[in-house]
Amino acid sequence: MPYFKTKDGCSIFYETQGFESSKPVVAFLNGTMQSTVYWKAHSMAFKDRFRVLMYDARAQGKSNLGEGKLSLEGHAEDFSALLKHLRVIKTNLIGLSHGAKVALAYAVHSPECVDRLVLCSVSARQTCRARLILKSWLKVLKSSDLETLARVSLPVAFGENFLKQKEKILDNIVKAMVRRNHKTALIAHFEAMTVYPPLSQIAQNVHRPVLVLSGSDDLLVNESDAKQLAIICGGRHNHLTGIGHSIPAEVPEVFTKTVLQFLDKT
Repeated sequence: MPYFKTKDGCSIFYETQGFESSKPVVAFLNGTMQSTVYWKAHSMAFKDRFRVLMYDARAQGKSNLGEGKLSLEGHAEDFSALLKHLRVIKTNLIGLSHGAKVALAYAVHSPECVDRLVLCSVSARQTCRARLILKSWLKVLKSSDLETLARVSLPVAFGENFLKQKEKILDNIVKAMVRRNHKTALIAHFEAMTVYPPLSQIAQNVHRPVLVLSGSDDLLVNESDAKQLAIICGGRHNHLTGIGHSIPAEVPEVFTKTVLQFLDKT
């Protein structure tokens, strides 16, 4: 399995597809409690037109937590170092939730290295409800275990339609969430997120084509704030009805079609 070692010795797990070609690059950036596994099906849909990169950010999936304190800027620096290691000069970024925040931070960190950005399930500001949910998840995890957190997070991570359709396999989804996470790393991740700057501060420095996607059933992101993020970036906003926070998983075909159309524009 391929790992990249950061300058401070943290091992970052990544996967690539089609890197022997000269096609443009698209990078998928994980949401909280996710790993590269989340993007596997999507990577198959993109690999005919792009070289595909997936990676687990520090403290996610198969990547280490490292010794330093987690930060949004630190994630951007890790990603920048990984791209240099892979000799990627320019990339398109597709980020979900936390991954979208990292994508924005990287676009400010290395604007010359970014072509287009797709930001799923993020907004210009964090609502009071979102702050309370994050703090409650952190408290649950500190006082209990990963399985309890996974079950508590399901109604927030997914919309009603998806939960009804997948009700018979929700136990398997919980088990998968437990397998790909580590309690200490996830606690550090949550604690770091509580002090991230609002994306409105970061987005005003982004000058690349941007597509913001939001769902009507997302308890963490509301439509007006997602639209405001797109306006600040000078980008476009698509709001999807009946969809929750995990847009790529809930409506994979719609997600793939929408994103490919956006990336294909000259």
